[in-house]
Amino acid sequence: MSTPYPRIAIVTGSTSGIGEAITRKFISSGFGVVGNARRADALAAQEKEFGASFRGVAGDAADVSVIDQLFATAQAHFGRPADIVIVNAGRGLGGSVTTSDLAQFEEVLRTNVAGALALMQKAGRLMAETQQTSFPKTAADIVVIGSVAGRHVSPFSAAYGSTKFAVAALTEGLRREIGPKGVRVTLIEPAVVVTGFQAVAGYSESLLQGFDEKFGPLLVGDDVANAIHYAVSQPPHVHLCDILIRPTRQDYP
Repeated sequence: MSTPYPRIAIVTGSTSGIGEAITRKFISSGFGVVGNARRADALAAQEKEFGASFRGVAGDAADVSVIDQLFATAQAHFGRPADIVIVNAGRGLGGSVTTSDLAQFEEVLRTNVAGALALMQKAGRLMAETQQTSFPKTAADIVVIGSVAGRHVSPFSAAYGSTKFAVAALTEGLRREIGPKGVRVTLIEPAVVVTGFQAVAGYSESLLQGFDEKFGPLLVGDDVANAIHYAVSQPPHVHLCDILIRPTRQDYP
């Protein structure tokens, strides 16, 4: 089928937080979106809300079969391959090097690093092939959600931050590999963003309140989504490689 959508995006973690904000921003801009989350009911609600502009694929974003299904769904529903991939699904983990829960850290590593790598690898291979004949007429974007904690070590989340250090390295490696082939690879590093992420990561209510008192007003998902939309909306030959976003009053990390 032919499609009226100017861009087709895959967004992991599309039902909450930054991922939901990105999904809404893209659809409001006329993009088609294939979203992923573990909860099929949340994805079904997005399909009902967004109509033909959205299709959901339920499952673990670190599962290679789910990743394959995301790309197949984009092609089947929208009639052409995805040209934007947002590597957003991830888990937080509170605690320092000496206090982090090692059992939980194994799952965080799987989701934040192994899962991100699998999605980046699939997207990179497909987009590099497509851009051989399409660049510079069209853009292709892989956008990876890192963290300010992946650039500046923070004792209260050092274990989590180590996964985002790894993601930053993978993103830069992929940029150097496929940027010359016409694929833009962008790292987005948000600081404190008000979402449900912190509660799931086990951060205490007092810590979150302290963030707000010290750094507020804090970022919200829309702030990050606006930056991502700006990056992918540049002409194909213009590449915003790294974007670090903080609340104005946040000095560190």
